[in-house]
Amino acid sequence: MWKQNKPELLAPAGDLEKLKIAVLYGADAVYIGGEAYGLRAKAKNFELDTMAEGIKFAHDHGVKVYITANIFAHNADFEGMAEYFQAVEKIGADALIISDLGVFSVAKEAVPNMEIHVSTQANNTNHRSASMWYQLGAKRVVLARELSFQEVRQIRENIPEDMDIEAFVHGAMCISYSGRCLLSNYLSGRDANKGACSHPCRWKYHLVEETRPGEYMPIEENERGTYIYNSKDLCMIAHIPDILESGIMSLKIEGRMKTPFYVGTVVKAYRQAIDDYLNSPELYYERLPQYLEEVSKASHRDYTDGFFYQKPDGKQQIYNSNTYIRGYDFIGMVQSDSDTDTGIAVVEQRNKFSVGEEIEVMPAKGDAFTMTVTKIWDIEGNLVESAPHPQQILQILFEKPVKKFDMLRKIVLDAK
Repeated sequence: MWKQNKPELLAPAGDLEKLKIAVLYGADAVYIGGEAYGLRAKAKNFELDTMAEGIKFAHDHGVKVYITANIFAHNADFEGMAEYFQAVEKIGADALIISDLGVFSVAKEAVPNMEIHVSTQANNTNHRSASMWYQLGAKRVVLARELSFQEVRQIRENIPEDMDIEAFVHGAMCISYSGRCLLSNYLSGRDANKGACSHPCRWKYHLVEETRPGEYMPIEENERGTYIYNSKDLCMIAHIPDILESGIMSLKIEGRMKTPFYVGTVVKAYRQAIDDYLNSPELYYERLPQYLEEVSKASHRDYTDGFFYQKPDGKQQIYNSNTYIRGYDFIGMVQSDSDTDTGIAVVEQRNKFSVGEEIEVMPAKGDAFTMTVTKIWDIEGNLVESAPHPQQILQILFEKPVKKFDMLRKIVLDAK
């Protein structure tokens, strides 16, 4: 009988900085994209030399790296694919994430010893398809987001013991089936299934009656319009026990296009929630409001538990806006450990802040703390009152020791 080992927390990494944040803030593994074959073409992604640097950094911290190659390939896409897979294997990638059977066949031929994970894009909704992928050589199946916990448990009970189950537990939800969408292709000419989605599910729509061209009627009346395809974000941090008991081994966070602040905030919260539950379920339930508060500090839409407990109804959609809830601004990233004598550290600004403002410092490990900014120096050593310039390099006096990659945030006073 299959038995749950320690679960894996799998984090997104759209570039090298985000990879380092994910690793330091608690991920067990990260998934990244190269410059080809992945479904996030607008992410910065990784050239091979940068990928090698990221893999080394992750491995030095005991973290695995999975490479996305989950496009649905057309004939022309196979040129150079085998060589690419061999190159990422050579620099130490731990697995490929693949959707397409043809791409899978190339990987099995080019890198027969490399672990392959079957992407959620492959619509893995039943144990027979999962077992078939296993027979073909897959180590892991990433489940479709349309499954209930009951279906997940049935899959776990009917697949080989050494096959892993991965599932999304946090992040944006795609309105289409398992992320396979043609809206973008039709409306903007950009292929969502090859990484170029223009996200028309977030656009504003009106109804036009055939004999009344030019008369745009809102589908649901609102002064801003209506957003009929705009799903709430998935958030399962309040359901860690059910996730682990269902047989899900890898808990996946969506967000390769998101900010380092999002990655660090969400990864750290889930890391704490998982560890607390494994050490003491009572502690997990006691701290649950804190986890929910933390993940809500990152930019997000309203939250939903998706399909895990019931088929979604209209309550899982957001009809009156396509904007995010943003309670905190990411205002800076610490670039060096603070000086032990002076308490001063170098910071790269990400959003404006000023002397006299109250900010929070979020470390990779340990509790966040609040402080008032009392002194800021520019790169020439001049005292300044504020940090208005994007990515400005500054020095700040901290009340407590800080380390490189600690993040600074402040409350957005007019947050909606």
